[in-house]
Amino acid sequence: MYRAKVDHAVPMFFSFLSFLISSTSNKKGEENWLCQIFFVISPSSMTEEQIAAKKVHAGEKKPSMKRRDDHHDYMERRMYMITLEVEGRRPLFGQVVGDAYAPKGSNDEPRILLSELGEAVQSEWYGIHGYYPQIEVMAVQMMPDHMHGILFVREQLPIHLGQVISGFKTGCRRVEKALHAAVKPQHTEKETASCLQVSAVPSQGTASYQPLFAKGYNDLILRSYDEFPTWLNYLRDNPRRLLMKRAHPEWLYPFFNFDIGEHRFSGVGNRELLKARKLMAVRVSRRLSENEIQTVVSQYFEEARKGSVLVSPAISPGEKRVMRAVFDAGFPTIVIVENGFTPLSKPYGEQFYACAKGVLLILSPWEHHNDKRKLSAAQCAQMNLIALEISRFTHDGTVHLEGHRNR
Repeated sequence: MYRAKVDHAVPMFFSFLSFLISSTSNKKGEENWLCQIFFVISPSSMTEEQIAAKKVHAGEKKPSMKRRDDHHDYMERRMYMITLEVEGRRPLFGQVVGDAYAPKGSNDEPRILLSELGEAVQSEWYGIHGYYPQIEVMAVQMMPDHMHGILFVREQLPIHLGQVISGFKTGCRRVEKALHAAVKPQHTEKETASCLQVSAVPSQGTASYQPLFAKGYNDLILRSYDEFPTWLNYLRDNPRRLLMKRAHPEWLYPFFNFDIGEHRFSGVGNRELLKARKLMAVRVSRRLSENEIQTVVSQYFEEARKGSVLVSPAISPGEKRVMRAVFDAGFPTIVIVENGFTPLSKPYGEQFYACAKGVLLILSPWEHHNDKRKLSAAQCAQMNLIALEISRFTHDGTVHLEGHRNR
């Protein structure tokens, strides 16, 4: 179930701004409120010495969606989006119902029907403020096997945010045990098994015990003014995206070890686009003038309109313009990216809906990494070469999807 303090993203965002203004005004009343908001989303002030001290006992760095930002102080004033998974991705919190393509506000709009445990966990999330008054709970979206929530740390925390999340997990586990104990005496063995399938798991004393939540959590840190309403829309639309993924798992779940010629890719999207009648690599020089770029965009757009599928890493400004124009028009595209995929990777925003329509394929020839990396000149050249090889290789008819390796 999606819950926020107001019903609509934009009013909530401006309410949030008003709250910041009122809660951060100083005695003199001279400090500009925009500076206060900037304080919430500005980069952390951790020094290199502090960062180095945190890494003294760190082991080998492995790709993970649950690693904290080394440059951020998780006790300071900031807004976060938190994601927690059920251990084993068990659908304990309820079930999603509705029509993936029903309009917003309709009776068939996708939504989650919470189990008793799901209701209890949602209540625990909103109870965080009672334990830590420095934290304002802004929103939550429960899903069958995970949850998303937005927390606003208004004042300096006495402990790390991770300890807050750990306490929340402990509270949820306590509630889960209470539900288990309350249900068990009231039913026969067969009825109890049915009741507990979405309400609780075996107690800690049994051999099959599993914790409620998986280890760790994912966090996103608010870094720009327009991210907050985007976050709210992301939470609200989660049930719809889940139903779309169930309708088109081949387009919306990542794949791995996909061979095209001599290259092996991970990716997401519609691989049938590789069977298009004509694939065309997009190359646009940085030396072109504005008028020349407009001409090139028009030429590639006409090719897409005639049925060609454009392939590009979209690196140069001209290449970005071409791919954006074609993408916005709803024509199929294949994009080469530097960062690879994990089993839990998924396309976001407009890319998600393009994949759901089968008009987008995203490929990466490299492994996934969490840290931000700047593309080198060699990588740019290699990605453009890969796009060219894909267009030529498949156009020659030497790649057939039914014979690919996808382990």
